[in-house]
Amino acid sequence: MKKALSKKNLWTAMPSPLKKVAAYILRVIPLNYLIGKSFRDTERLIRTAETWSRLEIEQYQLEQLKNQVQLAYQKCPAYKKIYDDQNIDISSLRTLADFKVLPLIDKKFINNNIDDLLLVDKNNSDVDYITTGGTSGVPLTFYFNAGRSQIEYAYLVDGWKRAGFRLGDLKTVLRGTVTGTINGVNRSYDPIFKEHYYSSFHTSEKDMAEYIVHLKSLNKCFLHVYPSSVYQLARYIKKMKISITNVQAILAESENVYPEQRKFVESVFNCRYFSSYGHTEKLVAAAECEHSSHYHVWPTYGYFELIDEHGGVITEAGKAGEIVGTGFMNTVMPFIRYRTGDYAEYVDDHCDKCNRNYPIIRDIRGHRVQEHLVAIDNSLIPWTAVNMHDDTFDNVIKYQFYQDTPGKAIIKVVVNDNFTDVQKNRIEKNIGKKLDGKVTTSVKVVEKIQLTDRGKSIFVDQKIKL
Repeated sequence: MKKALSKKNLWTAMPSPLKKVAAYILRVIPLNYLIGKSFRDTERLIRTAETWSRLEIEQYQLEQLKNQVQLAYQKCPAYKKIYDDQNIDISSLRTLADFKVLPLIDKKFINNNIDDLLLVDKNNSDVDYITTGGTSGVPLTFYFNAGRSQIEYAYLVDGWKRAGFRLGDLKTVLRGTVTGTINGVNRSYDPIFKEHYYSSFHTSEKDMAEYIVHLKSLNKCFLHVYPSSVYQLARYIKKMKISITNVQAILAESENVYPEQRKFVESVFNCRYFSSYGHTEKLVAAAECEHSSHYHVWPTYGYFELIDEHGGVITEAGKAGEIVGTGFMNTVMPFIRYRTGDYAEYVDDHCDKCNRNYPIIRDIRGHRVQEHLVAIDNSLIPWTAVNMHDDTFDNVIKYQFYQDTPGKAIIKVVVNDNFTDVQKNRIEKNIGKKLDGKVTTSVKVVEKIQLTDRGKSIFVDQKIKL
């Protein structure tokens, strides 16, 4: 069945020639009205919630959670069974603390019960079928209301505002968008959202040189990126000793942000590196504060929990755990106390600098196996400990660790014409020195390094199942 498209998705799918004509006609209409009513309503909710007390936030979340659980119990056989099996009386859930008795669910639970988790007919025109692979290789499949993009975009824009962005400001985007070409350059342009897209599937030194020439020709703009994409671009800019002065902030999403990368990119672009957190299931969303790199979790987006290895909720500063979410956006298939597989460190539930009464977290990390090398003794070595910022990777355009055997790894490198065997040996020597015999490495020159379906890069292609 053909699904209905939201206004924003419909605009995204429109061919470029039609966009130009439509943009000329629509240019007099404010962008927030073009996006849609749900966008404006969500903007208002976010603004209002910023002034709420902790009690007001808890009251809002309690009401949302009660509605979620009641609907799930009444309409979703899978939730009814799991609650009945554990003798849970949902009418007894009267405080946020009471919801801790509900069982945690995961990807396996969703996949095994997909048809018994629906609140509405999955064949409705306003229902989308979603799949996401993740790092485990096992896809998650679920359903979502098609109109979610307006709501999601309101949260993105609200986060970006903390970095100085305002709706309608110029952006350059390096985030996996499939582009056409303009004057021989792999890029495209959206005249309504004022977004210049560069292709993260074309990142040779020639491509990057062309992107930078175009970027420097623009007025003040914001750079919307994957962390891996902007790091690669920054390395090239640093190598070529290019000065960039018109980028107002880096807006990074969808991948882990490494502290050393952040520092390096900020030094190259001489602006704030601003990161947001979210995931495909859309249960928890967070963005950095204006005053720090700590993430503030939006309480109106979903109910956030951080749990330890025993399933207990973490409320002590400095302790890390797994992010668990109950989303408020999905009106088709509820996710209640879902284990995301992402991890973070708890900071507080109030920010003295911005005065928001939001949960605060830091050091967010995705599925950990993907980010580690496995040593000969099966211990894990973080990728950040291996990362080099000296001349080790000179004349290397892109690199990735590949591992399928503990204690051994291949470093795949995409190189330019100046790369030599001397540099190949230097990589093996320098990395080997850091790894101190725990992992032996060999360098393999390849034509390209495969991206994910969404155009993302991963630093460790980890095939070992722990």
